[in-house]
Amino acid sequence: MWRDEAVTWEVAHRPLGGLAELLGHVDAVHGLYYLLMHAVFRAAGGDPDGAAGAAAALWALRLPSVAATALAAAGAAAVGRRLAGERAGLLGGLVYAVLPPVQMYAQEGRSYALVAAAVVWATYLMLCERWTAYGAVLLLGCWLHEFAALALLAHAVTARRSPGWRRAAAAVLALTLPLAAVSARQAEQQLGWLGRPKWQDWAAYAVLAAAVWLLTRGGALPRDLVRVAVPLALLPPGLLMAVSLVHPWYVDRYVLYALAGLALAAGARLAALRTWRPWLGVALLLLPIGWWSVWLRTPESRKDDALAVAAAVRERARPGDAVLFMPARRRAWLLPSPGVYRSLQDLALDRSPAASASLWGTELPAAEIRERLAAAPRVVALLDPAGQPLDPYPEEAAKREALAARFTLCSVDEVRGARIAVYAARPGTCR
Repeated sequence: MWRDEAVTWEVAHRPLGGLAELLGHVDAVHGLYYLLMHAVFRAAGGDPDGAAGAAAALWALRLPSVAATALAAAGAAAVGRRLAGERAGLLGGLVYAVLPPVQMYAQEGRSYALVAAAVVWATYLMLCERWTAYGAVLLLGCWLHEFAALALLAHAVTARRSPGWRRAAAAVLALTLPLAAVSARQAEQQLGWLGRPKWQDWAAYAVLAAAVWLLTRGGALPRDLVRVAVPLALLPPGLLMAVSLVHPWYVDRYVLYALAGLALAAGARLAALRTWRPWLGVALLLLPIGWWSVWLRTPESRKDDALAVAAAVRERARPGDAVLFMPARRRAWLLPSPGVYRSLQDLALDRSPAASASLWGTELPAAEIRERLAAAPRVVALLDPAGQPLDPYPEEAAKREALAARFTLCSVDEVRGARIAVYAARPGTCR
């Protein structure tokens, strides 16, 4: 469970009143998803603290994403079948299912797989001209994450002349505006960590565009399929990257559904093959995809592992120890393991995440943090990996300065994207 999933776990376990209060301050863009996960966790039940409970919590956390990815693959197959035949549909659904980014977010407790399923099935309903259902499904996707509205640009290429589509699109935009208005006020704290697209992002987009061009060139694919697949694959990520040159909002997972356009083109091209030789290239391509797929199912594929961090803290801490999170947002590592967290004195904490209607709580002023550290015999500090930039805030500087001035570093261990350091006020208390 990496830290984004840990946020899902902690927020979705709050009472509905506390959840509503949080969304008024931050993360409104994920509000519907948190409500869904709140219901899932209530249905799953159980105590997540401890090994067996944590495993059950992970099943509940990720099962909606797994189911949504299966639903999205079925939707890609349905779109491909309608536009290019049964064989193209089947292959398009299979291609979508094996794409590594799709597999990654199929096993992650966040909203992106659900958004993709909504956009893909909205695309199918658009082709069927079932405008009420189309508007309802796409609106669901937009309320799960408002960047699903970018799919309207792709759909406009196919359906803009239809009065039914124009009415449905207008309704979707109008009903998404309240969420957009609230999340716009939260944009600084919600997306402030993002920078402008890096060269790797542009290179990935160029590869996507080149792959779509190669798959659709030559006139071998049905024109209707091309008019659906190409805009879906290229317009949402392209526009979001362009906007991010001014307002940095781009992350590839925000437009995960665009990969359905690539899958549709690939499925139709594979269905058009009439000789066995090109299939050798497909088989060779599956080898690195298979390796990547296996790697995605290891803890090393995530930036960190909150449950592994909690287990390591449980091993190192002893009664009476204090804990510091450096920076404060790494409190998310211990929130999914309340038994471990409650056993330690959180020296810098002013108000808990639930009490402060925030994601990881609020902390005391720098002077009070120093005062509390002066009375602590031993401290377990949870830090980012070495080499990460240090937060310049006075509270973070106070933690670092107080530890360096009066504590002895007993040990420091790396645990899957984190460092756990144990400090003692007196050298003899290290062991």
